[in-house]
Order: sequence, then structure tokens, then C-alpha cells
Amino acid sequence: MSQESEHGKWTVSSSDDESAGEQTKREMPSTSLLQQTGQEKGPGYPCSEARKAAHKRKASPLEHSDGSFPQEVAPAQKQKPSQEGLGWCLSSSDDDDEDDLKERRGKGGAAAGVGQEESCAPKGTLSNHKLPPSHKTTEPSDRVQDAWDLLNGRNPFRFFLTKVKGIKPKYNSGSLHIKDILSPLFGTLVSSAQFNYCIDVEWLVKQYPKEFRDKPLLIIHGEKRESKAALHEEAHPYKNVRLCQAKLDIAFGTHHTKMMLLHYEEGLRVVIHTSNLIDDDWYQKTQGIWLSPLYPKLPLGAAESAGESRTNFKCDLISYLRSYGSPTLNEWVEIIKQHDLSETRVYLLGSTPGRYQGSEKEKWGHLRLRKLLKEHATQLPDQHSWPVIGQFSSIGSLGADQSKWLCSEFRDSLISLGNNTKTLTNHDVPVHLVYPSVDNVRQSLEGYPAGGSLPYSIQTAQKQLWLHSYFHKWSAETSGRSHAMPHIKTYMRSSPDFQKIAWFLVTSANLSKAAWGVFEKNGTQMMIRSYELGVLFLPSEFGLDSGYFQVKENMFSDEPVLSFPVPYDLPPEKYESKDRPWIWNIPYTKAPDTHGNMWVPK
Repeated sequence: MSQESEHGKWTVSSSDDESAGEQTKREMPSTSLLQQTGQEKGPGYPCSEARKAAHKRKASPLEHSDGSFPQEVAPAQKQKPSQEGLGWCLSSSDDDDEDDLKERRGKGGAAAGVGQEESCAPKGTLSNHKLPPSHKTTEPSDRVQDAWDLLNGRNPFRFFLTKVKGIKPKYNSGSLHIKDILSPLFGTLVSSAQFNYCIDVEWLVKQYPKEFRDKPLLIIHGEKRESKAALHEEAHPYKNVRLCQAKLDIAFGTHHTKMMLLHYEEGLRVVIHTSNLIDDDWYQKTQGIWLSPLYPKLPLGAAESAGESRTNFKCDLISYLRSYGSPTLNEWVEIIKQHDLSETRVYLLGSTPGRYQGSEKEKWGHLRLRKLLKEHATQLPDQHSWPVIGQFSSIGSLGADQSKWLCSEFRDSLISLGNNTKTLTNHDVPVHLVYPSVDNVRQSLEGYPAGGSLPYSIQTAQKQLWLHSYFHKWSAETSGRSHAMPHIKTYMRSSPDFQKIAWFLVTSANLSKAAWGVFEKNGTQMMIRSYELGVLFLPSEFGLDSGYFQVKENMFSDEPVLSFPVPYDLPPEKYESKDRPWIWNIPYTKAPDTHGNMWVPK
């Protein structure tokens, strides 16, 4: 069976089934770091085949022409889209922009890096950048206030987007770059821990202010064998950097969590986000961040249960860290115990690899979400007509039809609202899935290479054509990010008119059984392959007894403070008949992208 559009043709064949399968081998991180020569030298750290392809196309773009054959274009001939401004910035990261643009122009394309799921960008992208000037904290440490609260007191949700290069300045107002998050304005750093999937150590160290670059830094990763050795080699020059390997004992699992723990002289901060620790993920993509308050230190002798929030965030974070079984992370457990996390207003939602039975099933994955929604969300009139919306950047193998997982156990978890004893049938609650189309990618700031961070493969897609009828286009006029491809992952329950939401989740978890878990043994066991982490926003924790948030019409408008800033447009627009979901490992040669190029992944 063939599927064809103006952007190319792909064939559905009867290929072998995926083993165990959430992801094919070509979607998994590469364990081979053999480097090619010349322009096609690969990224300097492990990444997926999709990101490798994006890196190759940026290094050696294929110019679209009326002829029959692609034409290789030297990187120097590529044009860079105009940079319309970056908005305000807490740190001096904007000082690097001129050098950044020069270096990227030399490498070609809208962005010199590559894209996801995860997959990684070229090593040393910022190696020629000037370092940011040193920041000094002028107040004595015992008088330093939470700078973010002072600067952005009208954001009670503490939910932010990353800055995007090439959009209007007003759409970057209040957005964050990683250098902002690590700025001394947020606290005087003592030590930090970075949990992530794809990590460029050299780039990461340079994101810290100069005076913090020798502070202890722990990197938690999931690399194995050759890629683990390469990561250790990359980290070796930095004597303050330690590495901690997350155990991944179930096939096809990944360490996909993206979290920062920042220990300051003034307290502690937790950051849960969606970006890899590579330059490309902080450049022209839509990414999400939850930034905690500055947690003060508890008085000496405080009870172990002290400093807990209404959402049980402290206990849940400690439980998540303990799931790694790492003595190194136990040091961070002790640091967290010493701090007051009572001001937290979100719920922690994590996944950790394992096979769980009994009450343990409800600690992680979609059953954890089901439990939280049953216990803390509010029933609503006609809630059966409130659709579930899922938005993501990668898709696993979900089965032969929707009844196998998506519209059975997974949807059953997402439609829970309070202790409703009525069982909704499979056809009661609509499901809307937001995933970029080929045209979304083609017309993006990065052009076709943006698809390197959207690694939906033909091998997976051809076995679940039923899924594509649920797809909706990416559109984000509300945040000025319609052309910044999403690497953010969000899930929510919306009213039928899309003016209200019952809850909102930002997470690292894509649409896959590996991330969310899948029932085994007739539902008596839950199996999860990967580490994931996100935060859940419920109206009750923000003083709303209505059971819902109003949705902000414009993410940056001065609407009521408790209107929720959903980062993309509602209602989502369903795929038209000509639309196709982006699939990374097939060519698109019939229409050029925003840089005049085609996509040939090999």
C-alpha cells in the first residue's frame, strides 16, 4: 500500500514485527561512535539515526531543483533566516548571539545542530564562542530573594517556554534559555545534578556562568558500552564532573528524564523540562520548563516529614531518586530532606523501568496519573464530552488498532476525574493527538532537519495507519511558535469548546508504551521500560474550586493570572486529506523547505 502527497511517497510493506517493541533499532541511540571524515563527521556523542540524518543534511544540504537529481550545496552557500530578536534575558547569554550566528552561518541551515528523540546535535557547536562575563551576586547570601519571583510574579504556574531564535521579541518575553536558569540571579550555586537523555558535556559546562563552572556537577545518563565510554572520555577534562549511569535492564528502555537539581547557598531549586543538553534543543524548538520556587533550608533538627507540600512533591521526588538505586543519588536525597518544599503546587509524575504488581503499579506511569486524577481532580458536568489531548514528538508501536492500548488502558487513565464509579465506554471520550505534519516540518524555522527530532519511523507507521486518523497539526500562534517544531510533550483534558482544561501535564514522556507503561498478565502487572518525569497542574492546588482552568487566549496577554498558558492553539486543527505525519526515514524531494532544500535521510 502506498501513501503519497506532494512531498513524496512512502510504501507500506509487510515488514517483520518489531521485537518487544516500542522502537526499532534505528530509532534507538546509536552505540557506535565511529566518526566519518570531512563535512559528514557525525555528532560527538550518542544520538539516534534520525538526528544523525539531520546533522548530515545540515552539513551537506541537498538543494531543491527542477531537475531529477538532488544537488549538494556547500554549507557556506546556505542562508540564515533573519533573527528578529530574542527578548529579555536574565543572564548574558545574548552576548553570544553575534558569534553564534557567524558560526551557524558557516555550518549552514537555520540551526547548525540536529534534532530528536532523542538524538543529538554536533559536538562543539559553541566551541568558538566567547564565554559570558562573570556574574556577581551583590546581596549577602542571607538576604538574596528569589529573583524569578521578583521578575515574573504574574506566573503562578511557573511554567515557561525556552527562547526561540528567529521569532519576534514579544514572543520571547518571559521565556528562558538554559543560561538564564543557571544564572547567579537565581542563586549562588554550590552544586548541581543534570538528568538527561542526550548530553554534550563541553556545551553544558559552558552554559554555567564562569564562576560556577568548577562547582560539583553530577550527570545522570543512560548510556552503555561504547557510548558510555565516549561520554566518560568527554567528561574527563572536567574534574568537577561526575557521571552516574541509570540502570536500564529492560530492552528498548531509555533514560529520558530531563531534570536539574540546583543546590544554592540560599536553598534548592528543581527544574523539570523537555530539552536535551545540547545546543540544538535550545535554539529553534518549542520546549517546556517547570521552574520550582527557591526552597529554603529547614531549621536544624526539623522532623523528617517537615517541608512537605500539599501535593506530596518532596516525598515523591525522593522516591523517584531512590528508584535509581544509586548511592551517589542518595547524597541528593539528603540535600532534599534538608529543604522546605512546602510551596510546591504541582504533582510529580514519573516512570521508572520495572515490572510492578499490586499497589506498586500505581506509583509510576499512566496508572500514577489515573490515581492522581481520581484522588485530586474534580468531576465535571458532561465530562464524557471533554476530549483528551496529547501532544508529543515521538511515537512508539501502539498495536494493531486503538483498542490494544491507546483507547483502552491509556485513555482510561487520562479520562479519570474524581472518584466517578461510572465506567465510560470506549467511544465516549474523544482523543486528539497533536503531531507535526510534513508541511509543518517543511515550513519550520529549521526546515526539514527539524524532523531529526521527530523520529517516527516508516517501520512503525506502516503498522498503525489507524493512528493517523487521530492526528492534528502543530499550530502555536498563541506563543509565536508555529514554525518552531515541538520537542515539548503535553497532555490535557479540555472542555468541548476548548476554553477550559481540567488539568495539564508537561513531561518528557512521548506517546509510547515504553514511557507510560503497558499491562501484562491480564492487567495484574505493569511493565515500564524508560525513565520519564513531568509535573501535573490541577486547579485545586491554585485555589480554584471550579474544577478547571480557563485557557489563556494569548500566552503572553494580561488575562487573569489563573488562566492557564497552553503553549499551542486550541482547538487543534485536524489533518486534511493531503496531510501526512512527519516520518523521518523517507525522502521528501517534491517541495523545498524554508532553506530551499530537500530531505534525503541517507
